[in-house]
Amino acid sequence: MTNGFETQLLTPTTGGVAQAAAMLRAGALVSFPTETVYGLGGDATNDRAVARIFEAKERPRFNPLIAHVPDLDAARCIAVVEGQAQDLAQAFWPGPLTLVLPLRDDAGLCELVTAGLPTIAVRVPAHPLAQALLTAVERPVVAPSANPSGRISPTTADHVMAGLAGRIEAVLDGGACGVGVESTIVGFDPDPVLLRPGGLPTEALGGALGTPVARRDESAAINAPGQMASHYAPRAALRMNAETRQSGERLLGFGPVEADLNLSAAGDLVEAAANLFRMLHEMDRGGDAPIAVSPIPDTGLGRAINDRLRRAAAPR
Repeated sequence: MTNGFETQLLTPTTGGVAQAAAMLRAGALVSFPTETVYGLGGDATNDRAVARIFEAKERPRFNPLIAHVPDLDAARCIAVVEGQAQDLAQAFWPGPLTLVLPLRDDAGLCELVTAGLPTIAVRVPAHPLAQALLTAVERPVVAPSANPSGRISPTTADHVMAGLAGRIEAVLDGGACGVGVESTIVGFDPDPVLLRPGGLPTEALGGALGTPVARRDESAAINAPGQMASHYAPRAALRMNAETRQSGERLLGFGPVEADLNLSAAGDLVEAAANLFRMLHEMDRGGDAPIAVSPIPDTGLGRAINDRLRRAAAPR
């Protein structure tokens, strides 16, 4: 599917940021880098722009979006930030943490952003280009991952162009994303609940709060992005926890193993997270042969990596 746009590639300069901001204020869709993955940006107050994000990604309308803002003060304009939510915001913003918070009555956001829920997912990204862009736009920007829905998330501008060229107006090229997996999402019920593991390790949340954070019941209704059973998927079938390679499989390794590609030969989870989506894109370009993935420790960033791999391996 294309909408006939000639998608522009914007440079990471003051002029490029100004052009991207002007396009967003005019209702265009502009992909931009965050420290986690590239987001598909649209003005959160513009009904048509938000609707076009769902169209460009072919994203289900019941899947809510994350509003990106430059700082805590801007977050308070659209959400109620208090108590433990405020503690987490002050500890980890800007950074790879999204908080699901009560929506302010006067937030002025398109109803599609929240998928009809009384809450709003909010994040303050740390990437300098994202910070500059959000400051220049002067309004909340929704930005799900800039890829067709359910497919591998993008960590470079080339990944975005491969999936969305012709569907969106522009991509602000900021190079490769440093974290490489989406933000950690925390909700409140009323105590903090981990809704999606991500780029901020769960242990860090517990350390800041002085108590472990409970995990979401996977059978519960979707109340934040990244909770669909099948997500982040390559075209080829994927098998996790592969101690050995089966006939015809390509191996995405971790640790000291012989593999087609290795997330981290040294067994470094930070390196593995940063490489995950890029290497899945490379494996996906290699053909339809099934992909096997070495076991990943389920601690720290390993939880986020395993979460993405489970959803990539799920029946489609």
